[in-house]
Amino acid sequence: MKFLGNVLAVIVGLFVFSILGMLLMLGLIGIVASSSGSEEVSVSENSVLHLDLNGRIIVERTTEDDLDLSLFGNPFGQDMNAGLINLKKAIGEAKTNDNIKGIYLNTGLIMAGQASLLELREALVDFKTSGKFIVAYDEAYTEGGYYIASVADEIYLNPLGGIEFNGFSSEGIFFKGLFEKVGVQPEIFRVGEFKSAVEPFILEENSPEARLQTQSFLDDMNQFALKSVAESRGIPYDSLKKINDLMLVRKPQDAVSYGLATELLYFDEVLAKLKEKLGVEEDDDIETINATDLNSAAKSKNLTSKNIIAVIIAEGEIVGGNASGVISSDRFAKEIRKARKDDNIKAIILRVNSPGGSVIASEVIWREMAEAKKAKPLYVSMGEVAASGGYYISAPADTIVAQPNTITGSIGIFGMMFNAQELLNDKLGITVDVVKTGELSDFMNPTRPLTEVERNIIQGTVEDGYETFISRVAEGRGMSPEAVKEVASGRVWTGNQAKERGLVDVLGGLNTTIELAAARIGATDDYRVVYYPTQKPWFETIMEDLGNNVQVRVLKSQLGENYKLYQQVEKLKSYEGIQVRMPQDITIK
Repeated sequence: MKFLGNVLAVIVGLFVFSILGMLLMLGLIGIVASSSGSEEVSVSENSVLHLDLNGRIIVERTTEDDLDLSLFGNPFGQDMNAGLINLKKAIGEAKTNDNIKGIYLNTGLIMAGQASLLELREALVDFKTSGKFIVAYDEAYTEGGYYIASVADEIYLNPLGGIEFNGFSSEGIFFKGLFEKVGVQPEIFRVGEFKSAVEPFILEENSPEARLQTQSFLDDMNQFALKSVAESRGIPYDSLKKINDLMLVRKPQDAVSYGLATELLYFDEVLAKLKEKLGVEEDDDIETINATDLNSAAKSKNLTSKNIIAVIIAEGEIVGGNASGVISSDRFAKEIRKARKDDNIKAIILRVNSPGGSVIASEVIWREMAEAKKAKPLYVSMGEVAASGGYYISAPADTIVAQPNTITGSIGIFGMMFNAQELLNDKLGITVDVVKTGELSDFMNPTRPLTEVERNIIQGTVEDGYETFISRVAEGRGMSPEAVKEVASGRVWTGNQAKERGLVDVLGGLNTTIELAAARIGATDDYRVVYYPTQKPWFETIMEDLGNNVQVRVLKSQLGENYKLYQQVEKLKSYEGIQVRMPQDITIK
């Protein structure tokens, strides 16, 4: 009877859960119906564009219907995505809309790479040419959050808050000791002394080459950021660099004393400042609008133009197949091929934000890029990172555009497998016996060490892949293979450094690339931009985000600080085959 009772309880539980799920979905549908009905979004007079990017991860784009789910207490987790394209569009609309008087910024805990931060910051700098105000406030600022806020006319900080302003750092996680303890031996094959993606598996710290390149691009990116902040805040560069190097902003008042913040205020006091700017009475509310609603209210331009510029958003690791959420070879080759064959599309821009991945998947996409170049103008706009495989697929472009602080290059290749014999034999007591017809019938068997013949075969494949990579870059950039090799060897460069070495043509963001493409097709004012791949319906996106975020939140709560380690181990699953991938996953903080 107890067994039957338990079964009945499970059935009832599942029934109740299903009903609650249906009610939740009906609620969502009702909200969407009410928010997307016949009532048009309008911009009230004397309004402020409120950009609340605290805890937001900046990605290239999100679904066009960016739903407000606050009624549900943010069920998808705190780290919700915000689309860079939509944010820039809203800032541009706010610049020209007479009803928008200024922007109120909350960017303290924004999560984004340096190039994405720069694109957002550039949009805000352009907004200021309208003469409208920008006010920033937060309780705490990360280095990236302050980089955005520094463009504001007035920067307010909570009296007990803080600003992280102490320069950039990048740390790697190394697994050599773990593999030794569990009895796993990595087998490494690579070309290029700077191709350090394999180092976490064979070393306990950065190699001299890896340290050299990391120090070089960190210094360059930090210098670029400091120059921007110095100009915005009116602080001499040398003084700001000293503040940054010695972390002199240690208390809230230090931020005011050194000129990084305007004043220490509480939230209600900041609202009073905004009301004063807007001429609003103390008891009245401030009219605000978010980026999504402002974009909805904006009138689309050039909808009937026959000059279409296709922007294909390639974001994530490069893998084979047709998966979403990454740069899958089948899917993106198809998108590029469709754009090439569409007579209405006059130019193609591949927006690349990728650390690389599978060499064969990169080759498949490269082929379609090379064919597209024969048919119509082809551009690449590099985002936060376009390195290794990300550079491979970029090479055929007529023009490559990158931000000064984009991470790019890393022209190198590696292969890796793991010998688990010690783990199986000595640790677990498992032995393996193979019967085979030929000497190499169990080629790359992970239960034993590689033979010398196998090592030679794999190393030869890696070296052939490197020569192919070099030839792809040489052909695309109009350089000799010898010249490419001088800047290759797996070394990572900033966009600034890459331009000096001929790997990048123009410094700028996506808007710069679109303007170049428009000029090339003779349509400076008469063109429209269409983004690909086509986004999924909002409902499908919500359900995916719900599942993904629940899983992530559970893992984070269980693993704590070890979650980063778990992520690194999980990435090993995607290291199948020969790889054109960046050294580790560079996180700058």
